[in-house]
Amino acid sequence: MHSESVRHLKRVDPVLAVIIERVGPCRLEPRREGTHFDALVRSIIYQQLSGKAAATIHARVQALYGGRPPTPSELLATADEHLRASGLSRQKMWYLKDLAAKVESGVVPLTSDVIDHLSDDEIVERLVQVKGIGRWTVQMFLMFRLGRQDVLPDLDLGIQNAIRRAYRMRKQPRPKDVLRIGEKWRPHASVASWYLWRSLEAGRKESADTPLSAKRPHRAAAKTKRGVHKAVKKGATARKR
Repeated sequence: MHSESVRHLKRVDPVLAVIIERVGPCRLEPRREGTHFDALVRSIIYQQLSGKAAATIHARVQALYGGRPPTPSELLATADEHLRASGLSRQKMWYLKDLAAKVESGVVPLTSDVIDHLSDDEIVERLVQVKGIGRWTVQMFLMFRLGRQDVLPDLDLGIQNAIRRAYRMRKQPRPKDVLRIGEKWRPHASVASWYLWRSLEAGRKESADTPLSAKRPHRAAAKTKRGVHKAVKKGATARKR
């Protein structure tokens, strides 16, 4: 599915080529269940919450509509107190209603016959007009919902951390650094981003599998050196006595 992207990335970026070999086949696939509106509702509900808490609130919201996702018109018609009783904060309730209103009015077109013909930048421009939806949220929507192939989440902390580690940068890369480094990945930046995220997981696994003595050679050496120094000092004191 991503063979062309992988070939391109390995050819233009030796650093990423190493990551690709270590991680293995790309398993990036868009989530097709439900509607685009459902996906954006879910992303708003899940913001700044643990997965378990967000899932509980999301299920309670759907329970208001018989256990299914609401349509924009249904959400707009729902009394505020019912949405608040499901666990939504007042702010998130406003975000959801603003999204529903803009979808209903056509400001945010989510039907496939329209959105499929919009560029990534045009979709970003439309969606960031919704309260509670920023550029990062839209980039995740582009990549994991619409399956767009050339998305580079320059604001994502995970991407920044992965680039810093892979390219051995002394400082955390800024968004403009991410875009500069990732320019050569285009038009396959989504696959590159997926591999960078996976590289962090691979790094954590390798760290967990590494013996403690191998992880901290400098600390172990320093401890040994201090122990030798103390022993020598103790021996010298004993000779003086």
